[in-house]
Amino acid sequence: MKYFHLVWSNLGRHRLRTTLTLLSIVVAFILFGFLSAIKQALVGGISVDGNDRLIVRHKVSIIQVLPASYEPRMEAIPGVAAATHFTWFGGVYQDPKNFFMQCPVVPEEFLELYPEILLPEEEKKAWLATRTGAIVGRKSAEKFGWKIGQRVPIQTPVWVKSDGNHVWEFDIVGIFDGKNKNTDTTPLYFRYDYFDEARRNVKGQVGWYGLRVQDPTRAAEVAALVDAEFQNSPAETKTEPEGAFVQAFANQIGNIVMITAGILGAVFFTILLVTGNTMSQSVRERTGELGVLKALGFTNGHVLALVLLESCLLSVIGGLLGLGLARLMTSGGDPTGGMLPLFFFPTRDLLVGVVLAVALGFATGIFPALQAMRLRVADSLRRM
Repeated sequence: MKYFHLVWSNLGRHRLRTTLTLLSIVVAFILFGFLSAIKQALVGGISVDGNDRLIVRHKVSIIQVLPASYEPRMEAIPGVAAATHFTWFGGVYQDPKNFFMQCPVVPEEFLELYPEILLPEEEKKAWLATRTGAIVGRKSAEKFGWKIGQRVPIQTPVWVKSDGNHVWEFDIVGIFDGKNKNTDTTPLYFRYDYFDEARRNVKGQVGWYGLRVQDPTRAAEVAALVDAEFQNSPAETKTEPEGAFVQAFANQIGNIVMITAGILGAVFFTILLVTGNTMSQSVRERTGELGVLKALGFTNGHVLALVLLESCLLSVIGGLLGLGLARLMTSGGDPTGGMLPLFFFPTRDLLVGVVLAVALGFATGIFPALQAMRLRVADSLRRM
């Protein structure tokens, strides 16, 4: 790196051009960070803990309900280790903007099936002892300022109480954290027995089931057995891996991976042209100086390395600035107020961005570097 000062001086030769190129790279990598965070929010749940879990829903649609009596029959199927059920509540807190997930569950079964939900033992006991009790994720608790012991009203257009009221009140008895960053800590879970007793209609029905299989390698076989158990019944089922269930929601928007790849491909292709043009122009302007360097004893390899280093340095500086700003700008969490609870810039994508920055520098610098390497001393000095 003893020639680093030469590279740095060349970058500062035309400061306006270098600054504009650098800003273009920064913007491209900020966009990369935001799109990575959006992709993580929409499909990141596929990689959550639970490769041994299956989701059982109504064969026609997830909005169709299933009998609660299905649970013991599922647990009797060979290969099923445990089962529990969920029902979509669809409520809001105070304002329609405050929409987030709420579900009635059976506390013991739910906590056993989802060990990534971390709830202190005393709060678990309080949930089991409080019929109107609910636990809420740390993100929602901080967002709404909820504390343990507080009574919160949730209004839902979906479920009406036996007295005709659409407002349900729950006592916050616990605030749970996630085992890892991919664990959604926005939902509120409350007791199914209280919900089923208090609702006016559709008693004894649930939304969908979660199953744990004894052997994850036999998940497909177990799924087929579950669907066969309820075949030709009034409520036939469709059983799929938990990841596929999450992916189905994301696919309602579209193929997120393909959309993200298409946008980023177009952006980086444009940046490739812009940065490549900057480097080519820089080399053409310095033809005579490169000839002098060769006359002083710099080898073709030295000249090639100097131009490539200049290109990579410009790209890496812009890339790191963009990635750093993207990490900072996405650190605040969900910008939509509840629609993207897993919104963050994953570390794996950050590392991919660093690799992309180096690759961009090499791709934009290789052809100007080869051009500089092939210059003959006599020809380059003649152009001075």
